[in-house]
Amino acid sequence: MANQTMQLSRLLGEAGLRVELVRTNAPYAPAWVGRVPLLRAGFRLLPYLWRLWRTAGHCDLFHVMANSGWSWHLFAAPAIWIARARGIPVVVNYRGGEAEQFLRGAAAVVRFSMQRAALLIVPSGFLQQVFARYNMPAKIVPNIIDLEKFHPADHPPASPHVVLARNLERLYDIDSGLRAMATLLRGHPRARMSIAGSGPERERLEALAVELGIAAQVCFTGRLDSLEMAALYRDASLSLNTALADNMPNSVLEALACGLPVVSSDVGGVPFLVRHEETALLVRPGDAAAMAAAMARLIEDENLRQKLIRNGRDHVRAFTWARVGAQWLDSYHEALP
Repeated sequence: MANQTMQLSRLLGEAGLRVELVRTNAPYAPAWVGRVPLLRAGFRLLPYLWRLWRTAGHCDLFHVMANSGWSWHLFAAPAIWIARARGIPVVVNYRGGEAEQFLRGAAAVVRFSMQRAALLIVPSGFLQQVFARYNMPAKIVPNIIDLEKFHPADHPPASPHVVLARNLERLYDIDSGLRAMATLLRGHPRARMSIAGSGPERERLEALAVELGIAAQVCFTGRLDSLEMAALYRDASLSLNTALADNMPNSVLEALACGLPVVSSDVGGVPFLVRHEETALLVRPGDAAAMAAAMARLIEDENLRQKLIRNGRDHVRAFTWARVGAQWLDSYHEALP
């Protein structure tokens, strides 16, 4: 969501709009506050609310990036209500892959705030269906992919190279990716894996790689910026997404744009983003054996591989700024009085 926010802000500015970012994760002042859990929450929240109030005094519209859980209650809902108090329209851009679980217990509270918003916009048909079940109509405006930055390599790598690009958290089930890699290596011993991301699970996952006997074939790169990610994709031969819950993962779009065939768990919005056997291979979440088998197919079946690469490259053209930018501008005009 942060990457999409920064990209959208830049592209809107280049299109002639004046954009002001109000960050929810601004640096702590003083810095030592960040080491005190309860205190740091207040030190971040109160300045955020003040900046929202001040910004609402000189802008025409709020575009609120929203997510589930406490992120909604602490950051999105206050932005809606401050805009309401200052008399400006709000476009809520909800992006949480765990929307169903969140709305199951909080739909009434979310709907109460959403009644004060001009538009609810989501990036996928999956989230549109979720919100419809709770009587909140949503419009789809998809994520944006930069095809100048994310493009195929001139030559494929000499040996199979798998990229898994997600945060190192339980939700993304990197465990299954490592177990799938251990299985793949039995038939393709020259294969290697790069895991791009940071998070609290890194030490445990590194230990699991050692336990599985694949530590030498797995590289934990840490968090990479977009240019570094594009370079990593161009050094790879396929992409693996192991998430247990997902919405519209940009990592899948980026991999397709870079000419990589994708193996992904078929959760949440993923089947709305790609089609099995046409633009990706989809497997059950948590099924490491199925992931390994799908990756082996892409290594061994060149016709299938080229079909997915070709279809994937065609598919991502729908997510360029030339197409998505017009949808955002139309949405803003619809929200303005």
